[in-house]
Amino acid sequence: RAQCHETTRRIVAQVGIPKDKFITTFQSRLGPTQWLQPYTDKTIDRLAEEGKKRVLIFSPAFVADCLETLDELGSELKEQFVEEGGETLDLVPSLNSTEVFVNCVSDLIRKLAVYSS
Repeated sequence: RAQCHETTRRIVAQVGIPKDKFITTFQSRLGPTQWLQPYTDKTIDRLAEEGKKRVLIFSPAFVADCLETLDELGSELKEQFVEEGGETLDLVPSLNSTEVFVNCVSDLIRKLAVYSS
């Protein structure tokens, strides 16, 4: 949980998003078991109820887009937000196989390989 908050804090600081314009939420819950809160879906409902019209989501916990990010966040949550009165919900793509990410991971592997030999 602490790493999620710290990663978000650092990203929004670098982008210049004001503290009152973002929230860290958690969406990976399964079944009735309680998960980290606040829940993303409940937060989206609340934002729509508060009259927010535009939401931008990014998921720094995932370095590659998967069904969870693409379907749950990019499609289902978007539909939910619009049904509740919002206008647009956009999902920032994950790093995936971008050159910057591949180069970074490659550099880390090379550095660690030296210490593992």
